[in-house]
Amino acid sequence: MKILYGVQTTGNGHLVRSASIIAALREKGHSIYTLMSGDSEKTIKHPESYSPFEFRRGLTFITQGGRIRYLDTVRQLHLLRFYRDIRSFRAEDYDLVITDYEPLSARIAKRNKIPSIGVGHLYAFAHPVPVPRYDPLGITIMRRFAPADTPLGLHWHHFHSPIMPPTIPEDIYSRENRDHSKILVYFPFENPERIGEFLRSFREHTFHIYTPGLSAPSDEGNLLWRTVSRQNFVDDLSDCGGVMCNAGFSLISEALHLGRKVLAKPVSGQVEQKANALALLRLGLGSVMHGLDRDAVRNWLRLPPPEPQNYPDVLPRIAEWIHSGPWDRPEELAERLWASDEA
Repeated sequence: MKILYGVQTTGNGHLVRSASIIAALREKGHSIYTLMSGDSEKTIKHPESYSPFEFRRGLTFITQGGRIRYLDTVRQLHLLRFYRDIRSFRAEDYDLVITDYEPLSARIAKRNKIPSIGVGHLYAFAHPVPVPRYDPLGITIMRRFAPADTPLGLHWHHFHSPIMPPTIPEDIYSRENRDHSKILVYFPFENPERIGEFLRSFREHTFHIYTPGLSAPSDEGNLLWRTVSRQNFVDDLSDCGGVMCNAGFSLISEALHLGRKVLAKPVSGQVEQKANALALLRLGLGSVMHGLDRDAVRNWLRLPPPEPQNYPDVLPRIAEWIHSGPWDRPEELAERLWASDEA
C-alpha cells in the first residue's frame, strides 16, 4: 500500500510512536510518506526514520507558564493556510492515511475519501473514558481536532471499550538498583526558575530536572539541571524513585510501565491533561497536584513505589493489524492486547 502518515510534532510521544510503526510497515513492503505539523521549531531526531517527509504548519496551541494562552493560540492559527494546505496536497494515489493526531492528514483523508486510521492517546476520547465534565467545548475540540474513520485509542485502562494499552518505546528499561531519593522532573511548560525554587527545600531528595532550551547541564545542591537528551532521560528514568511531570500521556505511561510513582501537574486549560489527571486518580495509578503544592509533594515523596504495569508490546501488533486488514474490528485487537498484558 501507499500510505500517508501524519505526525503531530508538538509532543515527543507522537514522534517516537510513529517512527516505530513506520519502520514496521516499511519492513512489510509498504510505501510511506510522512506529513508533519505542529511545533515548527522542534528538532526532529533521526529524520531518516520519517523520510521522505515534509513539514507544514498545521494547528497547535501556545503555552506559557504552565497555561494555554488562548488569545495567542487564536492569533497564530492561520486557518486560510491550513485549508489551503489540505486542498493542495496531491493525495490521488494513496490507499490509506494513518494519523497520529495530526490534523492536516486527517482532513486530507476526509476530503479525498481515503480510509483513515488514528493512532494515539487522544483517540481514546472517542470512548467513555474519564473526562472533566465542566469543559464540554474542550472535549469537543479534542475529539474533532484530527478525526479518523478507525480510531485506535491508547490509555492506561480499556474502560470496557476498544482501547489499546499504551505504546512503550523499545529503549525504555529498568535497572535493578533503584535510587528512591532520585526524582526525575520534566515540566516543559513551566517556568524553570519557579520549579527550581520550589523543589530546593526538599533536601533529602535529588531532582534531575530536564529543561528545554538549557544550554549546558549544571548542579546546584540537590537540583541537577539537565539538557534534554533522550538517552540521558531514559537512563535517569531507569533507576529513579519517581517522576514529577505535567499530565501528558507518554512519559506517565513509561513511568507506570516501570513501576515509578508519578506526581502529575496538568497544564491549566489543557483538557487532555485534566482528563489524564482524573484517570490517574480514578485508576489509583498516581498522584495529582494542580499547583506547586508543598504538602502534595511531601506526601507523595513518602509513598512506596507501585507495582510495574508491564504493558505489552503494542506497536508491532498495531503495525501487523494495519498490514493484514480488514480495519473494521479494532475491538478484537484491543481484547488480544489486554489479554496478553494479563498473561
